[in-house]
Amino acid sequence: MTPMLAVRDLHFNYGRTPILGGVSFEVEEGELCGLFGPNGCGKTTLFKCCLNFLKFHKGTVTMDGKDIKDLGVESMAKIVAYVPQEHKPPFPYLTREVVLMGRTPRLKGIFKISKADKEKASDALDLLGLTEIADRPYNQLSGGQRQMVLMARAIAQETPLMFLDEPTSALDFSNQIRIWRIMQMVAKRGVTILACSHDPNHVSWFCDKVVVMKDNCILKEGSPHNVITEAVLNDIYRDVCAVRNIGEARMVLPRDVALKNDAWPEKQLGTERTLVD
Repeated sequence: MTPMLAVRDLHFNYGRTPILGGVSFEVEEGELCGLFGPNGCGKTTLFKCCLNFLKFHKGTVTMDGKDIKDLGVESMAKIVAYVPQEHKPPFPYLTREVVLMGRTPRLKGIFKISKADKEKASDALDLLGLTEIADRPYNQLSGGQRQMVLMARAIAQETPLMFLDEPTSALDFSNQIRIWRIMQMVAKRGVTILACSHDPNHVSWFCDKVVVMKDNCILKEGSPHNVITEAVLNDIYRDVCAVRNIGEARMVLPRDVALKNDAWPEKQLGTERTLVD
């Protein structure tokens, strides 16, 4: 079976500075994959190379079996949707208009917006809980609201692959969980999602697969259970994190907090702790 996204031996330099050094991984159809790693490890550059924003020096990237070097902008837009971490709108478009822009690759000319296109945009707004602000200018929304609007635009685009760069970074805790649940739901429909995140708990709780980067390379990839471990986190952050099973939930904690909790009597906490390595 051909993976929806396949990255093979990807190399990229800024001048003489190596940023990606032989990156390889795959994401299957319908998988929600978390791209995880410390600042400066190359995650954003990897995104830009995969999306053809940057021209890599060596390697291949295929989407739905197609080499991205053979794809034009319009063809790429029918395969992959992109949600950036930040977006500063140049014009005061209405929120519903920004979401409707996700339908652009499907339009038959600039004046051929169909009833079906408007319904797709409306459905995406409703899914994200944004209907009430649909007629507000996008540039007057908060950073978190704009992030959710861009997520709605990507869903309205109806591509088999989605790239999301820190999709919950500007959101409160409730909306963070809501967005990850929506990503899970979209993935279950068969859409492949690659989501960059700095939160090990999010990728552990919600992702089907995790790809961990360090020093411009892939450190480890696989299921969250096998990847989000103390050994991997210690390799990335040294001795900052501890991993515990609290009841049926796995939790990444600051090491000093975990050690303090380990000293509490089990009957006080009412949970079972197991060190996960």
